[in-house]
Amino acid sequence: MRARHVVTGIVVIAVLAGVGFVIARIIDADLPNPFAKPMCTVTGAEGSTIKVDPTQASNAATIAAVGSKLDIPERGVVVALATAYQESRLENIGHGDRDSVGLFQQRPSQGWGTEEEIQDPRYSSKRFFKALVKVEGWEDMRITDAAQAVQRSAYPDAYEQWSDEAQVLADAMLGSVNAAVACRVDDKGVAGDDAVDAVTSELSLDWDKVTAKADGRVIRMSDVDNGWQFAHWMVAYSEDLGVSSVVYDGHEWSAKSGEWTAAEKGGDHVTVEVRAKP
Repeated sequence: MRARHVVTGIVVIAVLAGVGFVIARIIDADLPNPFAKPMCTVTGAEGSTIKVDPTQASNAATIAAVGSKLDIPERGVVVALATAYQESRLENIGHGDRDSVGLFQQRPSQGWGTEEEIQDPRYSSKRFFKALVKVEGWEDMRITDAAQAVQRSAYPDAYEQWSDEAQVLADAMLGSVNAAVACRVDDKGVAGDDAVDAVTSELSLDWDKVTAKADGRVIRMSDVDNGWQFAHWMVAYSEDLGVSSVVYDGHEWSAKSGEWTAAEKGGDHVTVEVRAKP
């Protein structure tokens, strides 16, 4: 995996004050940075980790969920994630080359659907997978060759650079690794009954066979085929849906810490708690 170079440790703020400057410096890299963006750490089967923001994490979770519903092999999910990494950096963008939009930069003029349809991550993911499985021998191709067979990009080798990141995301979002998605998120936004409604509504889009029962701010899910895939999906969507904790299989993720820890509770069911109203 390619090295990532992140500059931390020095922040300089200069403010004009009369004839001089007021300069504030944060030297210690361990000090909390008030300007830090919420991020998620994703761990793969080989122990490699990558950083993505919550939006990228939730889009990756949806791509994996759509792939699962279509019975796409893991290799196909890796191809899809590498493609979305290259085309949009896993952001559901509303612009691109010519009329390209969405996660995969699909074009309405090329028959991928309407602009509104393509900007639905579930629709665009489904269209990508359906095109991929029509490619003869795609399972044995390099990641970039399989992606290019679908995308027909002017840069056919560009997808390969994201193959390592895509594999890590696939490992986690398909539930192959326990406690593999840990997000630090903002605690603002939807909470209480609104958060419960948001969770159950979003669930119906990616997990139409899951039964969710709410008791106050606690939501318990059953009929989940792969508990870790679902638990990771909930953590990836935690910022948007107002989730404060996820418990499964003796592990608990907390929005407060952003980490998974051992928990006495939690068995075969995934249990989610949403934020309380302030």
